[in-house]
Amino acid sequence: MLELSGLTPSQLYELNQQMLNDVVPVRELIDTIASMDVLRAEYENGSASFVAQIDFLVASGYTGIRRTRGDGDCYYRSLAFAYVERLLQESHPAESAARALSNLNAKLPMLDAAGFQKMVYEDFYEYLTSIIQQIITPDPSTGQKLTTRILLERFQSAEVSNSVVVFLRLLTSAQIRTDPDSYAPFLFHPELGIQMEPREFCESFVEAVGKEADHVQIIALSRALEINVHIAYLDGRDTNGRVEFVEFNNAPGADPLILLYRPGHYDILVKAPR
Repeated sequence: MLELSGLTPSQLYELNQQMLNDVVPVRELIDTIASMDVLRAEYENGSASFVAQIDFLVASGYTGIRRTRGDGDCYYRSLAFAYVERLLQESHPAESAARALSNLNAKLPMLDAAGFQKMVYEDFYEYLTSIIQQIITPDPSTGQKLTTRILLERFQSAEVSNSVVVFLRLLTSAQIRTDPDSYAPFLFHPELGIQMEPREFCESFVEAVGKEADHVQIIALSRALEINVHIAYLDGRDTNGRVEFVEFNNAPGADPLILLYRPGHYDILVKAPR
């Protein structure tokens, strides 16, 4: 078994990326749910600490993961899918979808204030809102309302999925740009460690596709969407096999979206219904 406690974060990242690529060289943009047994099998011959953490998640009621492609956009893609799927799973999905659409529409002035022209963001915005609208109104071309199967098909389309990712990146950037005092002390170049101005940071690491999200982006996007996001850190570092959950809460009383983080990558973590 490989001992991970002595590895640096960058070494952990490289190890995890190699493992992900070895298992599935070309992954769907977003995939069907895989059981935790499948995830466990990836680490059984590599790290006892990872296996222990996976067993901890299983004992905590988590039953599977929905994987996303490791292309640097995995946080935004995972969050977007989980966000819409949660609307579908609400007891009154049409009402929840209507509230989500109202909230998204209310954020458009923030995009304007951040300096984004409407012609830049409106098509990307419409990709996301049209998906959510289908929870309320059947698609004119098919006569069908949104289902999880249709949602997955939409997100497996590069045109649709990547457009949604771009909109969420712009929304995240707008949140940071229009409230710079809240974020400026935490904006650092991820490789060089030097502090960056909000505009430069957003242009380089938020708006640019293929750039990974860190805490600042997670905080900003969860605030913009007014949602709770809990992230389970599967990093093999806890010798007792426990998994740390980092919580970003912006909607009191609402169930969180739960993502699984492995060094350099995010997937959706699935829990058994209560």
